[in-house]
Amino acid sequence: MAKIEKIIKSRKIDNGVSTPINVILHILFLTLCFVSVYPVLLVLGASFSEGKSIVEYGYQVIPRIPSLEAYALVFAKPITIFRAYGITLFNTVVGTSCSVLIVALYAYPLSRADFKYRMIFTFFIFFTMLFGGGMVPWYMVCVSIGLRDNIWAMIVPYFFNAWNCIILRTFFQTTIPPALVESAKIDGAGEWRIFFQIVMPLSLPGVATISLFVTLTYWNDWWLPIMLIDNANLFNLQALLQSILKSIDALKNAAQQGSAEAAAALANVPSDTANMALCMVALGPILVVYPFFQKYFISGLTIGAVKG
Repeated sequence: MAKIEKIIKSRKIDNGVSTPINVILHILFLTLCFVSVYPVLLVLGASFSEGKSIVEYGYQVIPRIPSLEAYALVFAKPITIFRAYGITLFNTVVGTSCSVLIVALYAYPLSRADFKYRMIFTFFIFFTMLFGGGMVPWYMVCVSIGLRDNIWAMIVPYFFNAWNCIILRTFFQTTIPPALVESAKIDGAGEWRIFFQIVMPLSLPGVATISLFVTLTYWNDWWLPIMLIDNANLFNLQALLQSILKSIDALKNAAQQGSAEAAAALANVPSDTANMALCMVALGPILVVYPFFQKYFISGLTIGAVKG
């Protein structure tokens, strides 16, 4: 017995994994963490730097010459920025809620073996993953149903995603036992009650996973405003930031062509640091939200990966 204890202490076994392997894994993941976080810190530091210091000293995590000039430029018209933030938040919250509900309502019947037409409806969504009608037919359909120059034009087109539906269908199949549904039916529960009071609460990891995907889609969307929105007052955050970048690029082009006015205006514009500030303005809220989704997100991705 003493000999066994001595061997265990010499190998320093911790939960079945030797200490050297733990050290290697910690070093590996700390390195990956650093590689992932460092660019964000570099962008953050550059956004608080003076434009001339970026040119002279390059990008640094700790600003050599701290300055708020980039954020002063971005928030030169705070009402415009806050309006764009409000529109983006509305699109994200309403769009994510509706999209997750619609996808779940479609995916759940496909996960049921007793649904007679599940193969047909599965083929419908799978077909859309392989073939698309093209941009012009898509635009004509959106305009014909009134999705033009209104806030719903940035919400409705993303309501349904075939890939998210496949993910959630697989999650339902691997997580919700058929015996649980049968037991609920025997107790007198209807399909709607089973779905909302039993299936959905048990499927939080899968729902949170696709919710994060959809949230990122709505938050980072700039394509729909470009295609369907003409009124600048309806621009979301990404479209507004893109218009600011275009204005800076236009000044650069004019200055290169010899325009004295553009050169004078560009001299007062911290273009490089402004780009970094725009990145942080767009990235900040997502960094705050992601930790709340993280545990569900990881569980949703790994569910069903290992069969016991």
